[in-house]
Amino acid sequence: MDHPTQPLILYPADPGYEDELAGFQTGFTLRPAVIYGVRSADDVIAAVRYAAARDLPVGVQATGHGLPGGSEGGVLITTRRMDGVRVDPEARTVRVRAGARWARVVAAAEPHGLAPLNGSAPGVGAVSYTLGGGLGILAREFGYAADHVRGLDLVTADGRLRRVTRESEPELYWALLGAGHVLGVVTELEIGLVPVRTLYGGSLAFDGREVDPTALLRAYEEWTRTVPDELTSSFAAVPYPDIPALPPHLRGRYVLSVRVAFTGSEAEGEQLIAPLRKFGPVLADSLREMPYSESHTIHSDPPQPHAYYGDSVVVSELDVARVGEVLSLAGPDAPGMCVVQVNHLGGALARPAPNSVPYREGRFLVRLLAVGERKAVRERLDPAFALLAPHTLGRTVNFAFGAGDRTEGLYGAETRKRLAGIKSSYDPANLFRR
Repeated sequence: MDHPTQPLILYPADPGYEDELAGFQTGFTLRPAVIYGVRSADDVIAAVRYAAARDLPVGVQATGHGLPGGSEGGVLITTRRMDGVRVDPEARTVRVRAGARWARVVAAAEPHGLAPLNGSAPGVGAVSYTLGGGLGILAREFGYAADHVRGLDLVTADGRLRRVTRESEPELYWALLGAGHVLGVVTELEIGLVPVRTLYGGSLAFDGREVDPTALLRAYEEWTRTVPDELTSSFAAVPYPDIPALPPHLRGRYVLSVRVAFTGSEAEGEQLIAPLRKFGPVLADSLREMPYSESHTIHSDPPQPHAYYGDSVVVSELDVARVGEVLSLAGPDAPGMCVVQVNHLGGALARPAPNSVPYREGRFLVRLLAVGERKAVRERLDPAFALLAPHTLGRTVNFAFGAGDRTEGLYGAETRKRLAGIKSSYDPANLFRR
């Protein structure tokens, strides 16, 4: 257990309360009754015991990319001060504390020729990402980040700190990796690293007003059937606003892009991408061999906090005609900005693993992210998701952008039943809520 420390405790009238709440998601706010800014596992235990004694719900926030709605009127534990990272190069593992961001993990692993299975945005919290599965930029080769977790330090609703491994508590281990947000507070996890120093990656972009979006999507879907597991990719359609903050080649354009991460050689990568280069005039091309530390440039996710809402579905097949209709609904003529992203799944993602990450049989993940008031966004996106319903397997918890209060479809029936049993054993009072 950590040495005793004094957590930062804030109430709504206190100076610093609003600053402590601030995070990446600015579209909606939380009003917890009390905030515990924790520095150690002891602080987390104190916060959980405080909440349990008063029958208050508990939520956890690291970076604020996803906000824990369950903490409204209850206790919010902010973990940003617990950002330590320790690499064991011999074991090829890293210990990541509750508030560490992926950028810090990547930087710690790089000198050893190793890489974590992080996502596209370096500012995302590593622990919360992994508890939701963790669909990373090398996912088709190595699987979900959750598949590589060796152990977790967890504070459960009884205020006890547990070391959870597959051997010590197999049921809790299974549940945490896929649904851990509602089972306790993970103060640290130990996760495997992969021996990747460099990759071939980047983005190939087209002008969506010069190239037919549905035709390009069809070409992309056909192309994914030919690539090896060592290549992970996504298709994106983004209508950029005409504002000075953007590079000139993006301002006011409807950009269609294919993002690629491939662990083979540059020459092999060039051969694999060649069919897409022939599709039409290229607006921008950033494909190159790069050190893994530059892998965040593949997607170039916006680093500035902003408001966003949306959802996602895993589909068994990519019905290009139906997704083409989604592109039309969400295109540059839509009433508000909407981003469509299609992630190619399969490969190692389809392999069974001892965790609760669902829908491994899915071939693609379709994500819709929009800007605007939440109710209005739902009214715009619901018809789009309805189009995808015939092939929809379910939703993903990590990409329920502001829709995390809707739990239907996040897990299949058998997984839901098993999770409910584990939840009732470790948190019978439902202290931890989504």
